[in-house]
Amino acid sequence: MAALHPSAARLLGHKVMVRADAERARDQQVAVLSGGGSGHEPAHEGYIGVGMLSAAVVGEVFTSPSSDSVFAAIKAVSGEGGALLVVKNYTGDRLNFGLAAEMVRAEGISVEMIVVDDDVALKGTEQATGARGLAGTIFIHKLVGAAAAEGKSLADLAAMGRAAVESLATMGVSLSAGTSPAVGKLNFELGEHEMELGLGIHGERGVKRTQLQTADKLTETLLSQILKHGRFGDEKRVAVMVNNLGATTEMELAIVARHAMRFLEGNGITVERMYAGTFLSSLDMAGISITVLGVNDEWLRWLDAVTTAPAWPNEMKQRPRQPQAQIAAELGRKASSPTGKGAQSEAGRITKQAIEAACKALLGAEGELTEMDRVTGDGDLGTSMERAAKAVQGAVGSYPLDDVPATIRAIGHTLRRELGGSSGPLYGVLFLRCGSVLEKSGAMGLTQWAGALDQGCRAISELGGAKPGDRTMLDALDPFVMALRKGVGGKASREVILAAVEAAERGVEATARMKARLGRSSYLGDRVLGYPDPGAKAVAVWLRAASEALFAR
Repeated sequence: MAALHPSAARLLGHKVMVRADAERARDQQVAVLSGGGSGHEPAHEGYIGVGMLSAAVVGEVFTSPSSDSVFAAIKAVSGEGGALLVVKNYTGDRLNFGLAAEMVRAEGISVEMIVVDDDVALKGTEQATGARGLAGTIFIHKLVGAAAAEGKSLADLAAMGRAAVESLATMGVSLSAGTSPAVGKLNFELGEHEMELGLGIHGERGVKRTQLQTADKLTETLLSQILKHGRFGDEKRVAVMVNNLGATTEMELAIVARHAMRFLEGNGITVERMYAGTFLSSLDMAGISITVLGVNDEWLRWLDAVTTAPAWPNEMKQRPRQPQAQIAAELGRKASSPTGKGAQSEAGRITKQAIEAACKALLGAEGELTEMDRVTGDGDLGTSMERAAKAVQGAVGSYPLDDVPATIRAIGHTLRRELGGSSGPLYGVLFLRCGSVLEKSGAMGLTQWAGALDQGCRAISELGGAKPGDRTMLDALDPFVMALRKGVGGKASREVILAAVEAAERGVEATARMKARLGRSSYLGDRVLGYPDPGAKAVAVWLRAASEALFAR
């Protein structure tokens, strides 16, 4: 940690990190110290710097540091102004920091200790007096650290810090148990669809186990308990911290932060600052905590004060805003997104019937496509096609269904906007080229459809570089087109089209014997052999459904 943070240095002989300029700083301000067991990084070493901690005392993983190390740290960074200890409410931390405080007082050093007990999960239970210190501790680091840098006295810092603790509330949740370092096993087991509410930061159980909830519902569950027991002042102005407990993604943190802001403001509370990130973790735990701190103008100024501590987000210095309404780009909108009044003719009715059947089939195939793509790709094709099908379902009423070429282009417009990834542009260019060729042909027979689809396949090749045999969607589309061309002028349209569908399905099966040259499957080499390509399978699914719908009564 010392190597990663050049503004800090290790105190020789102890598991203590101090400000690199500790000798100079101790003559200028009250020293602010904190610490605890390892496994909570970036706490507490990441908060050493001008405007936050003077020193952090480190124990073994999930184990309080020794009183001797705390004593040495206080001696190293304290001057005439004394020292303020910020301690999480765990027995080992209180005992070791408290004993060290007595030891330095005996040597004439002024010391105050703030105990942070921001956990509200236990409120209303017989264990309420044992509320734990959680991520809200980092807010206290920032407030007292900034105030100390301004020259506030030890008495003032202690009073302000304790007032801030009274205005602080945190609650956490986890989707997985934390690992116990001593035994290398999980401290408890969670079912596949369970989560643990109100847990601490050392892998211990929570206060309640419940079924998985959506991110929004979970956010409301945590905040409801926080609002029930928190004291945030008459003005109801708060700072909020969404904290990663170890294995939560930035996307998930952002989703929680977004809904937290909406929920709080919906309850008449002004969110002055919103922070989301890893502030105080618990090794590999997949979970979050939410902290709410009641604030005033002075506390906001201290939250905003610049610090050299590497783990504090200096850029968060203004009130968060709700996402702004998106401004639609009007350029070319009419040309790229034709609309109409729906189906007025028999041809329009059949077109709508075919589109809806294709969408329904893709929705039904989501699980199969997801599993296929999980084996040979990144596992998202099923959900991507499901999203695309729902988008087309929602838009079909606005398509100019009596104008088939325009409808084909409109489908392409929807898909390229909604499908995303590499599939979006490939489907977009397929339908755009196909619709344009059909429009120019002026007819809608099998010959024209075969020609239009052939040009659509060419467009895919031109854009993506794939060709038949490369284990892509073309390995279903190309056999379909070839079978259509072969059947033109012979059998009835129904037999030709359904035979073409069967050719597409045989093409899908053939991909199980092909190596991928493009896309994420290409990274797997021979490991894809024996498994059909999911992109080709998706094509066969909607081709069969749409084709059969053409002849349904």
